[in-house]
Amino acid sequence: MDKFTTLTGIAAPMPLVNIDTDMIIPKQFLKTIQRSGLGKNLFDEMRYTQDGAEIPDFVLNQPAYRKAQIIVAGDNFGCGSSREHAPWALLDFGIRCVISTSFADIFFNNCFKNGILPVVLPQKAVDHLMEDARKGENARLTVDLENQTVTASDGTSFAFEVDAFKKHCMLNGLDDIGLTLEKAGSIDAYESKNATLRPWA
Repeated sequence: MDKFTTLTGIAAPMPLVNIDTDMIIPKQFLKTIQRSGLGKNLFDEMRYTQDGAEIPDFVLNQPAYRKAQIIVAGDNFGCGSSREHAPWALLDFGIRCVISTSFADIFFNNCFKNGILPVVLPQKAVDHLMEDARKGENARLTVDLENQTVTASDGTSFAFEVDAFKKHCMLNGLDDIGLTLEKAGSIDAYESKNATLRPWA
């Protein structure tokens, strides 16, 4: 998992509330267990017509937002079924941070496990950042995880809270496997000792 320290990038405004995981990555794309390749199907039913043509009005199809790394979203982002493919698709597209007033719990935790930072801010702050995001390529948001701030292009800064352990994992690029590998020495020592004490096991 890539480390997350400070991100400065284009933010796509998505004011719709209750954006669920089926909207993020529709069910027909859940057959794969590969984390890569899902970005092209992110928001598939919102981005494309039934014959595969792009829908020009959808935000991520607009030239200013094709390289967005941040989404500023409406309330309750990531609700619905608990598919881990949702953060996989966001990350594969290039999204590293989602800002909203609230997230569904399972999606919120899945984001941290996959290198995406979900930032919860009050409505007034989200409204300010949403308006800033509407400036397109003329504006950049800066998300500073170390200092726990989001700064708009006009210099307005908003502080956010984050669990200390989740912050540690993001700053150091540690997913569940990475955390386990940090204990590899202790695991090896235990296995060696156990093999001596219980050779039949």
